[in-house]
Amino acid sequence: MTTPTPLRVAAVGLGWVALHRHIPALNRSPAFSLVGVVDRHNGLAAQIAQKQSLRFHAQTDNLNDVAWLDHVDAVTIAAPPAAHARLVLAALAQGKHVLVEKPFAMTLSEGEAMAAAAQQAHKTLCIVHNFQFGRAAQKLRRDLACGRLGSIRRIAASQLGNPLRRLPAWYESLPLGLFYDESPHFFYLLQSLAQGRMSLLHAHGVKGQKGERTPSLVHLLYRDENGIPITIDCQFDSAISEWHVMVTGEKAVGILDIFRDIYIRLPNDGQHNALQILRTSAAAFSQHFWQHVPNGLALLRGCLDYGNDEIVRRFATALRTGTPDQLIGSQAALTVLTQQHEAVQALSGSLYP
Repeated sequence: MTTPTPLRVAAVGLGWVALHRHIPALNRSPAFSLVGVVDRHNGLAAQIAQKQSLRFHAQTDNLNDVAWLDHVDAVTIAAPPAAHARLVLAALAQGKHVLVEKPFAMTLSEGEAMAAAAQQAHKTLCIVHNFQFGRAAQKLRRDLACGRLGSIRRIAASQLGNPLRRLPAWYESLPLGLFYDESPHFFYLLQSLAQGRMSLLHAHGVKGQKGERTPSLVHLLYRDENGIPITIDCQFDSAISEWHVMVTGEKAVGILDIFRDIYIRLPNDGQHNALQILRTSAAAFSQHFWQHVPNGLALLRGCLDYGNDEIVRRFATALRTGTPDQLIGSQAALTVLTQQHEAVQALSGSLYP
């Protein structure tokens, strides 16, 4: 069988995500050949092009100024969210396939315009909803498919965010700040675990102490089409940073540790007696330890990919076949964008001092 010629791709917007997620995943993929980079900051594109031994680079925030895009099949976009619509529409107008970071857009109308432009241009438009393809998330979905957790009683997502961690400079320009930037991860993860559409039942939050857009606390309650309660709880001024998803079943509880890409299944502990408590502790420790060691080493080497390799593979498949990807295509992006704006609207009217 003949190996397809790699697709030529350019990376647009050279912030942390592009340098540590997009470009490494593209370089690992046999489906793509990274040929150029674009960034508006002085000298950055030239510096990265030299480091990566790339043929092309450009210092601009206007893709219409980049003549060498004629030599490119696709672009990845990791610029700030406010620039997504402008850059995506320009790339599509030049006949390029596009993979764009989350959040997809600033408004629903922007997202709809991008999806419509991709359809009219007969080009692939995908979104980086990556954590659903991490190894741990796939283990959780396999357990659900095999019935190892039993009948599902609840799905819960929780986030603790330390404000001292590495954060994008532009996050306070977004609706509800960090909530808008980071909530897509929870929405696509929970939607992949829920049965059908998630309906919002209740929303409330607590304002940040310094008057910023990012709230201190957020609580959202949903239910899916089977009536299963689904919750999202976020604290953005925590002393530590942790992201977890927990699925409580009749037979067992599945816990997804997103940052460490670790999945733990804990059995029903019955009467919660001493032996059953010890069994739960042993199961938690052993499962965490045997995943933590290889994942910790991978993190230190900078090759814990958090599902980005699968994103790139799916983008290439969608691009070559012309078939939209149900999990990262433009319709999936619009679904999450709609959930974001529904939550922002509900929270904006219920933020307590």
